[in-house]
Amino acid sequence: MVRYSSVDLLGEGVPEPGSCPGESSVPKTAEVGFWMERRPAEFLRVTKQYLPHLARLCLISTFLEDGIRMWFQWNEQRDYIEATWGCGYFLATCFVLLNLTGQLGGCVLILSRNFVQYACFGLFGIIALQTVAYSILWDVKFLMRNLALGGGLLLLLAESRSEGKSMFAGVPSMGESSPKQYMQLGGRVLLVLMFMTLLHFDPSFFSILQNMVGTALIILVAIGFKTKLAALTLVIWLLAINVYFNAFWTVPAYKPMHDFLKYDFFQTTSVIGGLLLVVALGPGGVSMDEKKKEW
Repeated sequence: MVRYSSVDLLGEGVPEPGSCPGESSVPKTAEVGFWMERRPAEFLRVTKQYLPHLARLCLISTFLEDGIRMWFQWNEQRDYIEATWGCGYFLATCFVLLNLTGQLGGCVLILSRNFVQYACFGLFGIIALQTVAYSILWDVKFLMRNLALGGGLLLLLAESRSEGKSMFAGVPSMGESSPKQYMQLGGRVLLVLMFMTLLHFDPSFFSILQNMVGTALIILVAIGFKTKLAALTLVIWLLAINVYFNAFWTVPAYKPMHDFLKYDFFQTTSVIGGLLLVVALGPGGVSMDEKKKEW
């Protein structure tokens, strides 16, 4: 008789290795597969009460930091916009004020779980505004990171839709709504753009290995295969890279490199938050993990 483990990644029970007749014939690779399937499930069991909150906090961290920076660097930001665009003192002041209130207000709404969808749309607008105002549109690396940040907001929108539907848990439905499925798909695909900016094309063994492993993991997340395990692995990898390469606290505050590293650190932290949402919510309906249930 087949035994099922009490913790299951997909909520259906995963047979434990060695529990079936003829267990001696089960290949070692199958046992490794079972072990890898259960790792994210055990992680979720331990952290399920805290993971969504941590994911949201990480996701909005770059907006929170930028809003606070707008407050402390009000004059510098206003003068930069005025000099770059020649828009005058009043419009430059409005730009800084809009960024400050839009970002801090959006963060407060998201953390308090009030009007989350409106907050996400507002932050989408902030991303688009800054992309144009700071000429990010012509810098491929920064543009891809901003798109990855947008992917995290899409996942947050998908989460808010699922919370809204949970209020009507007793009402029959025809399955998961298509908009939510495609939000999760779009969020996953956009998130992997962050990792494409981390690929280094040099002949060293470490770089080649890092590129191969990283590329394999981002493909798994994008297509939604072994999604939670791949996303959790990327979280650990990206966290290590972020702390090592973007250690802004080691650079004196008066040096320009301090602000550049700080910007990269919090943007990367936001992408980590998006990946944690993938771990918490799963890949959604448009994924290979979901299709496996139909096979």
